Amino acid sequence: MRKTLIAASLLSCLMVTPSFAAEKPVKASAQTQLDLYATATEAWDILNQDSRAILIDVRDPIEIKFTGFATPTRIHVPWMVADTQRWNDKQGWAMVKNTNFVQQVTDKLTQLNATTDTPIIMMCRSGSTRSAPAVDVLAEQGYTNVWTVVDGFEGGKLKEGDSKGVRALNGWRNSGLPWSYKVDRAVAWHPAK
Repeated sequence: MRKTLIAASLLSCLMVTPSFAAEKPVKASAQTQLDLYATATEAWDILNQDSRAILIDVRDPIEIKFTGFATPTRIHVPWMVADTQRWNDKQGWAMVKNTNFVQQVTDKLTQLNATTDTPIIMMCRSGSTRSAPAVDVLAEQGYTNVWTVVDGFEGGKLKEGDSKGVRALNGWRNSGLPWSYKVDRAVAWHPAK
């Protein structure tokens, strides 16, 4: 009987805690305090293994409109937003930090009854400059189970061929995971007023 209880306890832990982890990213900008990294397919597994898991998209709404939206996303709050009043010669409109990010995300997590150990998965375009720092700010708020999707929504750039430089390697969209160009209005971010 005792062995059965121990085995059942271990099995329940395995169902909630993934038995994998993507490699720690080489780029410092993609690393997090919590060291919890998942590929898009591993993030999908987390979402399917634990009904409490929450996928948060931290991309700008304009970006989502033209590249697509992971349909299991439960929270959309951008880490940075396009500032149409400022121009950046490298990328067009300058990107500025969403100063309300922490409050907006924590409010939505509260609405979803998330606790500090709820599995939370942060996703941006490529898994570095937005999802990783978003993980760190949630860690500073006391959340302990926050993952970053290392290949993001669009994935990595192809290194050769006619589509060289296009983000068509791995990532959520290129891994056959559920996504759509239609954004769920109930999940979509709206600027603070």
